Amino acid sequence: MKRAGELLSAFFDEGLIKKAQGYSNLFSAWQKITAKCGIPAAVGHSRIRELERCVLLVEADHPGWVQLLQTKQQKLLSDAQRRFPDLTITGISFMLSREPIQGQMAAAEQPLAEPAAAESVAPIPAADTAVNETNGDPLARITDEGLRETLRRLERDLKGK
Repeated sequence: MKRAGELLSAFFDEGLIKKAQGYSNLFSAWQKITAKCGIPAAVGHSRIRELERCVLLVEADHPGWVQLLQTKQQKLLSDAQRRFPDLTITGISFMLSREPIQGQMAAAEQPLAEPAAAESVAPIPAADTAVNETNGDPLARITDEGLRETLRRLERDLKGK
């Protein structure tokens, strides 16, 4: 009994098989390419859609990810070209996906971020409490004298109009 690889080799020439393997490797290398470019989290929100006319088409699930990928466009392209010189990749283009990227959880399924460990942030008092504590002057709590004076001038100017 022959293996599937042997059967395929009988039908296709070796050059075609090598090229197909190169395409397959390109799609699976996206995680390494994004990680090398400093955006490893992008792999969960983007994927290579296709290589058409030597242009790598990458889709992302949110406009913010498209924008982030565009900031790293030259690095992504250079790394893809270096890894796959036989594919003659000449450009990279980004598009917004019409569907969630596979492997992504729906927003409702994503775990909530853990609250930060006991941060010492004082609660902001209600406006009426703050005014009462400062004898009716809401600006008295501001420690920067220059800022306080600027705000007072702004307040006077606004009341004058």
